[in-house]
Amino acid sequence: MRKTITFCTRHVTMSGMPSPRHDALVQMFNDRPKLAVEILRNQMGVDLPDNLEVRRESNTFNTRPSDDIDADVVLSMGPRQEPVHAIIVEVQQDKSKDAKQFARYAAALWLLLRCDVITLLVCPDQGTATHYANPIDTGLTGYRPEPYVLGPDDIPAITDPDEAATHLALSAMSVMAHGRNRQVIEAFAAALVKADDEHAAKYHEYAYSMAAADIRRLMEEIMKSTDWPVHSPLAREHFGRGLDQGKAEGKAEEAGKMLLLVLGARGLDVPEDAHARITACTDLAQLEAWTTLAVTAKTIHDVFD
Repeated sequence: MRKTITFCTRHVTMSGMPSPRHDALVQMFNDRPKLAVEILRNQMGVDLPDNLEVRRESNTFNTRPSDDIDADVVLSMGPRQEPVHAIIVEVQQDKSKDAKQFARYAAALWLLLRCDVITLLVCPDQGTATHYANPIDTGLTGYRPEPYVLGPDDIPAITDPDEAATHLALSAMSVMAHGRNRQVIEAFAAALVKADDEHAAKYHEYAYSMAAADIRRLMEEIMKSTDWPVHSPLAREHFGRGLDQGKAEGKAEEAGKMLLLVLGARGLDVPEDAHARITACTDLAQLEAWTTLAVTAKTIHDVFD
């Protein structure tokens, strides 16, 4: 059985920085660590225990010579002091990365945690997925890890609203891979209406960020026919249809709530003083400016600075 799983999804901007699709996929796995375990077990057939704690680990580890290398997401399973498994999730959107780097990640993490390491590569592009779905020639005799690759062909087209509601993260990925199928987006839209506000906003943003332009347009068209208030990305719509009604004070209150949702969807830590600053603000223009910054901010300080 293959021991390395590779998810390839790295769309890079002209500046060489990760794209919204890459960031959304990474954040989904950071936000819900068990997603990686479920995909490995259910989609890839990897035999992993289902009763162990799954938690995030630092995604920076050290090699020899002393170079710090950063994977997208690093997870461990089992007791903190004696983990049973570790999972590296990498999002790869093109063929530019040397596959040997994935082998280095696995070896370095194995040295650090002393447990079995699985590398999961997520690739939105099938050509990229096929490129990495081969044993890696590391140059080290006997060490040729074969990655598991999750490409569009491996992501199910979820058209059942109940299934989409049960697996919101996978349904968001289904929109990315199969969103030109109208039924996939309709199922996702119906699932969002059933979900609580926090999760609905978060997974709508993930799906929209990962989708191609034509899929985004179809999403907006279909979402307008539902009770779900967000029809386009949070950064553009700002605060949903609720801000079209009420007085300025009510708009500011809703704007503050939406800003907190954006920060939550980005996975940014909001300390008590920052939370209080947002909820106390009645300046709608200021809240809009903070929300725009929140879409790309690395930390909460980037929003206020």
